[in-house]
Order: sequence, then C-alpha cells, then structure tokens
Amino acid sequence: MCDQCIPASIVLTCTVQHFAPTDTTPHHPRTTSPDLAGPATTPEEPLSRLTVIKAVLGPILRLMFRPQVEGAENIPGSGPVILAGNHLTFIDSMIMPICCDRPVFYIGKDEYVTGKGLKGRLMAWFFTGCGMIPVDRDGGRGGVAALMTGRRVLEEGQAFAIYPEGTRSPDGRLYRGRTGIARLTLMTGAPVVPFAMIGTDKLQPGGAGLPRPGKVTVRFGEPMEFSRYEGMDRDRYVLRAVTDSVMSEVMRLSGQEYVDMYATKAKAA
Repeated sequence: MCDQCIPASIVLTCTVQHFAPTDTTPHHPRTTSPDLAGPATTPEEPLSRLTVIKAVLGPILRLMFRPQVEGAENIPGSGPVILAGNHLTFIDSMIMPICCDRPVFYIGKDEYVTGKGLKGRLMAWFFTGCGMIPVDRDGGRGGVAALMTGRRVLEEGQAFAIYPEGTRSPDGRLYRGRTGIARLTLMTGAPVVPFAMIGTDKLQPGGAGLPRPGKVTVRFGEPMEFSRYEGMDRDRYVLRAVTDSVMSEVMRLSGQEYVDMYATKAKAA
C-alpha cells in the first residue's frame, strides 16, 4: 500500500470501540477548565445556520462530487468525538461534513472571515455557518489557540474535525502528524475516528481555483480511544506514539504513501 510505513516500534496498540450512530450514552470530558473554556464556541445560532447551509449546500455538493461514504456508522451519534484525517485540498472541509449525520466543527484561517464589505460579510457568514471556527494561526500562540478551541468544542459534546498534518499535502502523500491530536484525546477523553479523503486532489489540484465535478470517497475507520494513557498528555513520547497510531489508521484507510517528515518542511524545501 505504501513504500514507506510508520515504524511499528512507535505505533501504540489502541483500544477500538464500536459505537452505534444512535448511541445516547453521555460522555463526560476528563478535564474542564472554566478559565480556558471562555464563551461558548458553538452557540445555537451558528448551529441553526449550519443546519440550513448543510440542507441547501449538501445536495449541490453531492451532485457535484458524488461522495461514496464508507463507515459513517463509526461516528458516535452524540457526545464528543475527534474526526482526524488526511488533507488533500480545500474542498475536503466542505465535503467531509456533509457525509456526517451530526454537525462537525473545525478550525479555519481567520482571514476567511475578516474580509471587508458585502463579500467579506457573506464569506464570514458562510464559513462560520459551515462549522468553521476562525483562529489566527500565524502568531506564536496560534497552535495553542487552535488546541484550546478544539478542547472547548469537545467539552461542549460536539464533533471536532482536525487534520493532524497541519496543512494540505503538497504532493498527495501522507505526512507526519503533529501531536495536537494526541493532546486533545488525552485531555478530553474523546474517541478518535480516523477518516480518509480520497480523490479530492484530482478535482481541485493544488487546492486553488474552482473544483471540477467528479467522484470522491470519504472513508471513516473504527473509533480509537486511549484512556489507558489518561494523565500523560505532557509526555512527549506518549503524544508522539498516540499521534502515529492515528496516522497509521489514516494511512491504512487512504492508501497513501507515508512520509516521516512534516508537510510544512516539505513545502519549504
């Protein structure tokens, strides 16, 4: 499936749980911190707007991209869950959420919502209505802000999507994951559902310009949980091993070749 795989010595054996999509068992986050939680990140108004936009935009996107969805039943029907997958192009964040039966929130660049005039307001309304939470990721504390935002979303019992690679793949291969995904699951106890976007890069090469119609596949794997490592969210070896376990599943689902370096370094080379 790939020419270079994640070394087996650093991949943890995770516990796989099977959740029914109608599961109503309450999930209790391990840690809550009022001073970090701040105001609600997913208030009722954006949730209602997300439902409307999904109802209107969903049929159009399904017609354009004809997504073949596999394993959607692996996504818990309620409670916090982290959706972690590969990132090939811009439209990933538009296609994957319409393949889920519940609202999905994710981090996006704040430049998408800071435009001026009518166009800027419409873009802000659209992107936040699609579940995007804008964060300034260019500053020195951008990673911390994204992590804390994800933590708040999960503590509110929502689904949070993350691309562990941290950026779009420059060449279609799967790159080393950053450990924010491990911190989130260990801090909150939320299960991780790995997913793979397949074929989106063929419809929007380079992530720019208007995508062309075509067929894509969105594949969800079985939930992974790492409760055995509770309280070890500051252990860098555990964080790396948990992250690599998730990326190993993403690699298996996507069939991509794995590259043991960060995508940002590949882009800068």
